[in-house]
Amino acid sequence: MGRVNATTPSTGAGAPDPLADFAALRTPEGAALLAGLREYDPAQELATATRLRRTHPPALVSAALGQARLRQRAVAKFGAEDAYRMFFTPNGVEQATRTSVASYRAGRFAALGVRSVADLCCGIGGDAVALARAGVSVLAVDRDPLTAEVARANAEALGLAGVIEVRCADVADIDTEPYDAVFVDPARRGGRGRIFDPEAYSPPLSWATAAALKAPRAALKIAPGVPHEAIGPEAEAEWISDGGDVKEAVLWFGEGFTPGAYRATLLPSGATLAAPAPLPAPPVGPVGRYLHEPDGAVIRAHLVASVVEECGGRLIDETIAYVTSDAPCDSPYVSSYEITDHLPFHLKRLKALLRERGVGVLTVKKRGSAVEPEEVRRRMKLQGPNEATVFLTRVAGAPTMLIGGPVR
Repeated sequence: MGRVNATTPSTGAGAPDPLADFAALRTPEGAALLAGLREYDPAQELATATRLRRTHPPALVSAALGQARLRQRAVAKFGAEDAYRMFFTPNGVEQATRTSVASYRAGRFAALGVRSVADLCCGIGGDAVALARAGVSVLAVDRDPLTAEVARANAEALGLAGVIEVRCADVADIDTEPYDAVFVDPARRGGRGRIFDPEAYSPPLSWATAAALKAPRAALKIAPGVPHEAIGPEAEAEWISDGGDVKEAVLWFGEGFTPGAYRATLLPSGATLAAPAPLPAPPVGPVGRYLHEPDGAVIRAHLVASVVEECGGRLIDETIAYVTSDAPCDSPYVSSYEITDHLPFHLKRLKALLRERGVGVLTVKKRGSAVEPEEVRRRMKLQGPNEATVFLTRVAGAPTMLIGGPVR
């Protein structure tokens, strides 16, 4: 793949030309302008733009400032080293998989011997980059010309153009038969924001599933809040968290995966919890000395019952994903707390207790409560050298406050 030819940016005299503006960023002048904006402060954008327009075309300055903002946002997902070499679109930054998750997923493919993947709906190419770095050759496809051009630029910028072929096409027109696996990342945002109905994805989940079932192996990236009933029995469903935040769900198909299984994977540790089928409801009982908060991926995967069994515990309420036990539980899938007080919900009583104990730092967690943590902290008027955690929740259906602190 060759570089985009140098192109004069749109001047504003006619309709905007995003492709021309992007191509201008890749000329020596555009590259130098971008390099000089690495540390720029968006709050000073007007002054910066005024200064740069004295020596550069206005359209190029606007494109460079926009790209500089996107690169700053992308650091959280891609890391500074890659983000400041790559190119982005607003939707591309929003929808791209963070590198840690993409690398984990690429590693699962590579471990099964996958050496070529058709990456359908590739966006700005983040997943293609992770696959290529895992030793997999990639056909990256997107129907939007600008997005495809950005993906091609990223492959070149990261030295991966030899193993990533970018094609601007409709994914429905792609013959995936020559590839070991298919990866589909449907668009889940529209003109009105996030899309929750899997059949409103672009392409719809039903189309993506049909494409996956034709391939020897496949993975479909979906929203972590997808209803379990929307997941077909042919898929192994995996929820992935990174640093405690649930980032995505992925449906795996084909050899090496377990149809009907549910899995939760926690990054960066890589700890993974799986069940071959949906689990029975766990027992419910009184609050013990310890309270365990399952990782969000475990909750989304409906694997809390596995944690209950591992901890020798029980739920505090049949509708609440807090696990309690009488003994400590050393598990990578939970954050554990030692409970000192179990009280009916009453904020005045909580305020008096915290003041009595000299609590100046309060962590408020809630599950099954309509009260907002910020409102609780504001009303407590905290003072003192000590710390505490309060859980606003339900126990056996009753609004409850559980007070304690993390198990060290």
